[in-house]
Amino acid sequence: MVYVLTVDQRGSRRGRDLVDDALTLLRQRKPAPLLHFERTAGDEFQGVLATPEHTLDTALTLARQGTWSVGIGTGAVDEPLPTSTRSARGPAFIHARHALDTAKLRPHGVAVGGVSSPSTRDADALMALLAALISRRTDAGWDAVDLVEAGHTITEAADQLGISRQAVGQRLAVALWQQERDVRPLAIRLLEESDQTPPSAPEGDR
Repeated sequence: MVYVLTVDQRGSRRGRDLVDDALTLLRQRKPAPLLHFERTAGDEFQGVLATPEHTLDTALTLARQGTWSVGIGTGAVDEPLPTSTRSARGPAFIHARHALDTAKLRPHGVAVGGVSSPSTRDADALMALLAALISRRTDAGWDAVDLVEAGHTITEAADQLGISRQAVGQRLAVALWQQERDVRPLAIRLLEESDQTPPSAPEGDR
């Protein structure tokens, strides 16, 4: 199973094309995707990722920008993989396209598509919730979150921001940083399970 992200710029007719900026940002992030993100048409781009962890991080990175609709498709792709995302095909791409259509209707623009299963629906709901949480953070909240996630202690973050340790803690609390960290493992597990077709019920239970 792989994870296809199909991403479209929100409100592109009212502003400049941001695709090249997003591609530059994603190229700087590790690990490298299975197939690199490429512009596919207009203000849309697409990439193929190998792990649910990378998928979660990438989707939330884009959600933070506030300018993208992100469709996450889970499932198989036709093999062997080509060298270009634009040439790749398979069920995961179809699921990503359907998820993007859903994401465009949501205020925070993230959706998950896969086989019809409880895990897919749960992954979709949780990713939408995480995108909403990410989108509501203030710049002050992000300043604290970025420093702590970069490995700084609360004291070090306070020194760099010129505020007290208590103020850093308050910023993290308002940003719901700990709550986000607590549910990330669940989101990863649901993404991983989202391509699993539920077992059929025994004849006597139908």
